[in-house]
Amino acid sequence: MSDNQDKKSLFKYNMSFYYQSTIIYFVVFMIYAVIRGEFFEDTFILITKDPLIYFFAIIVMISLISLLYNLFKNKHLEITASGISFVDRFKTRVFNKEDISSISISRRRDSSKKNVFRLIRIKLKKRRRPIIIRPYDYENENDLINRIQELKTSIENNV
Repeated sequence: MSDNQDKKSLFKYNMSFYYQSTIIYFVVFMIYAVIRGEFFEDTFILITKDPLIYFFAIIVMISLISLLYNLFKNKHLEITASGISFVDRFKTRVFNKEDISSISISRRRDSSKKNVFRLIRIKLKKRRRPIIIRPYDYENENDLINRIQELKTSIENNV
């Protein structure tokens, strides 16, 4: 195998937010439906004239559609020794190491100063605005930061 194939790292987009929100919306919908429903002689009748039931159903459907769309889209990030690729089902954007002028990894703290948010800024030679990557949006964020750090040192050594 070549060196590029040995050093290829895949980082899938973190889908936990979509899973959690879909489950929470569905549970709230079910709780509201059970509370609003009426029990008549050992049978349960759902009140279908209540507009909030339709509202909750629409929210659950939108959440489920967005979850399924993002699963279908299959976003991930590939880091090789030659550069970075942003890949999804529909397109692939490749940025070679020669096109990258600098990489900076910053730390940002939120207002409660409990969590540290990192941002990775990749400045390209032919592009005015930098590419910004949020590592916590991807699975294995520590490995992602380490691989970006390796790419950063290799770019700095080649300049």
